[in-house]
Amino acid sequence: MEKNYILSQEVAEKKLRRMAYEILENNADERQLILAGIRESGSVIARAIRRHLLEITGGRLSIQLITITLDKKNPGPVTLSLVPELDDQVVIVIDDVANSGKTLLYAMKPFLEHHPRKIEALVLVERSHKAFPVEPDYTGLSLSTTMQEHIYVEVDGDEVKGAWLE
Repeated sequence: MEKNYILSQEVAEKKLRRMAYEILENNADERQLILAGIRESGSVIARAIRRHLLEITGGRLSIQLITITLDKKNPGPVTLSLVPELDDQVVIVIDDVANSGKTLLYAMKPFLEHHPRKIEALVLVERSHKAFPVEPDYTGLSLSTTMQEHIYVEVDGDEVKGAWLE
């Protein structure tokens, strides 16, 4: 089956870099950020964003990576790979695709038990089917699709290989 790519690896990388610049613009006074990637693809995207942020800032920004684990189809318990000091911190929750907003909303739950200064959301691809009140602060590509179509982000190791529509 031939994949209908909506983002090539090269274009995805450019969008990730642009979003890293946007993060820096919106958090210019911050010395530390917490990037929380939703397992699996969201974690790969979080590592790519971290790589770009460190490259752009010359390593002058402290960036902590954590992984959020939850069942995307039936969210219940949400676990964090570690719970850093979250009070008065900026947390950016990262996923590959935003469909209804449900996964992003549930992924923010453990952070609300603390007192972060700000929680932002980043997705590589955003679809226009919101059922939950979550709008990503950073979006690589916004796309109108039918409910029957699915978007897949392809990752390999720490690389985003692209995104395709089925």
